[in-house]
Formats: sequence, C-alpha cells, structure tokens
Amino acid sequence: MGKVILLCGKICSGKSYYSRKLRDELKAVIISPDEATYDLLNNEQGEFYDIFSKRLIKYLTKKVGEIAQAGANVVFERGLWSKTERQEVRDYYKKLGIYCEIHYVCVDDATWKLNISERNKRVQEGNGGSDFYLDEGLMGKLESLWEEPGEEEYDVLYKVDRN
Repeated sequence: MGKVILLCGKICSGKSYYSRKLRDELKAVIISPDEATYDLLNNEQGEFYDIFSKRLIKYLTKKVGEIAQAGANVVFERGLWSKTERQEVRDYYKKLGIYCEIHYVCVDDATWKLNISERNKRVQEGNGGSDFYLDEGLMGKLESLWEEPGEEEYDVLYKVDRN
C-alpha cells in the first residue's frame, strides 16, 4: 500500500514546488485540486466556485485513497486551511487503513508577498497556467479562512526560504 502526503499551507506558500520535490523523492503521484479545476473548467466556475470546490475535494480525497490502496504514494495538494479539515482528512485515511502524513508548507510574510506578486505578474502576462489573479478583496477573504496549524496537527514542517 502507498502512503498519502497531505500538503497544508496558504495559497502561494510553495506547495506546488514542494510537491514536485516530494514526487521525485517518493516516486509519487501528485493530485492537485487547482490543476484539476484549471484542466476541467479553465478556472471559470464563477459563482459556483465554492460548490464545485467542495465536490472536487470530496472526489479527489476518495481517489487519492484508491491510488494509495493500489500501491502508489500520493502527494495531495489539498491546502488543509482549517483545523477541522486537517482532522477530518486524517481520520478518513486512518479509517481506510492508509498511512498519511500532513506536511505544513510554512512561508514567512515577506516571501509570501513576493510569491503573490510574482504569481500575479505571471497571470497578467498570460503565463499563469492554472493560477488566477489574487486581488486585495480575494486575499482578504482567503486570509480570513486560514487557520495556522499547531505543531500537533502536522507531521513534517517544511519552511520556505528563498534566501
């Protein structure tokens, strides 16, 4: 049986970079809700974003479990923004007998703001891939949803340092 690595971190924290690193180290499959949303809807879900996102996460959570049960390691870029989400997903995989770890991708504020600025520039230039532009209003909404995990909530701390 494979294992599941769940990535926890704010938007633009470096989860995608870290997931590629883990993929190579663990010979794992990466499952990314952001990539799926882009490939399926080109980020054009509009007012149905919240509904679509919840359904997609539920579906991908199930599929990640099936992939691990089939023997492959999986890196799941889920974000896990709330304590409740972190506990529920850990309980879900435990119930299935699947080993999982939560890796917290932690970024300092200066690096985070630089990441956001670089992302927005790529999006404006048409090189954003699955990314979307993060304006002040959206950033305020996202920041209000983020719950910093306590040490007891993650297994591995990965600090992003661009210096």
